[in-house]
Amino acid sequence: MPVHRSGTARRGPLAAAGILLSSLALVLGSTGTSGAADTPERGSASLGMGVARHDGVGPLPRDTRTVQTEGVDTSSHNGNVAWSTLWNSGVKWAYVKATEGTYYTNPSFAQQYNGSYDVGMIRGAYHFATPDTASGASQANYFVDHGGGWSRDGRTLPGALDIEWNPYGAACYGKSAAGMVSWIHDFLNQYRARTGRDAVIYTATSWWTQCTGNSAAFGGSNPLWIARYNTDPGTLPAGWDYQTMWQYTSSGPTVGDHSRFNGAYDRLQALANG
Repeated sequence: MPVHRSGTARRGPLAAAGILLSSLALVLGSTGTSGAADTPERGSASLGMGVARHDGVGPLPRDTRTVQTEGVDTSSHNGNVAWSTLWNSGVKWAYVKATEGTYYTNPSFAQQYNGSYDVGMIRGAYHFATPDTASGASQANYFVDHGGGWSRDGRTLPGALDIEWNPYGAACYGKSAAGMVSWIHDFLNQYRARTGRDAVIYTATSWWTQCTGNSAAFGGSNPLWIARYNTDPGTLPAGWDYQTMWQYTSSGPTVGDHSRFNGAYDRLQALANG
């Protein structure tokens, strides 16, 4: 709110000082000192939103596409995606944000999810978890009911649970490590009950260590999609000996964050087929 100088002059020095202090508070808030101005709008979170902020960004890895398969992920931030351009650049799979919590669906989901499929890609949907707003089971149901299901058509990947830093508040959503592990179990069990598939877990090692106590409970059943913007995937969370996918940059040559599937195209097809 602007300070009107004529009004300040009539109020006297103490009132003027109060107005100036209020204005200073507004300025500090707008620069992020208060933290509130940095909080994004609910629903705007996307895969890897906190990775660069919390883990940093290093050099890109060497190109090893002879043994790995290039992919992207998209959200409403990307709008209508030029899928043919991505396909021609070598991208063969995509994950599209479908839902967040039990309150948000991606308005660009249909164009992105169907568009990637139509150009020949193997596609999947992901859910941005908000463990502080609803139970894991209710969020899994919301996800499946709004695009996160699975079909054995050879071109649809199992849904992915994006579990990472909370862009709206405390990093671990106010949960203890045991509480977070329980929430994740709740989501994954319900997703499997609804679809018959084990969901992919997308996370970063540092968040997983901080917020689950580096739980090893999921490595035997759920494929790992690790986020690390550097030359290699780095140390993986407990329970996984290898990553199934690796998101290696948020600033690829084309739209969306870029990832590599840890294997040739036929292994990606095998994951889709279940």
